[in-house]
Amino acid sequence: MADDKSKRGAADRNKVAAGEPYEVSYFAKKHGISKDDAERIVKRHGPDRDAADKAAARLK
Repeated sequence: MADDKSKRGAADRNKVAAGEPYEVSYFAKKHGISKDDAERIVKRHGPDRDAADKAAARLK
């Protein structure tokens, strides 16, 4: 089923969609890391944005 991009609330903002290239690119740009590093972090920590943000901060 396709992701409904019109439904963007708190539940959607606390997750990183690893299957969406724009989400991974945004995450990488936000933290100043490479796209490969961002993909690795999201795969390791799952869609939990808080855990992924903390892992990206440790990577810097």
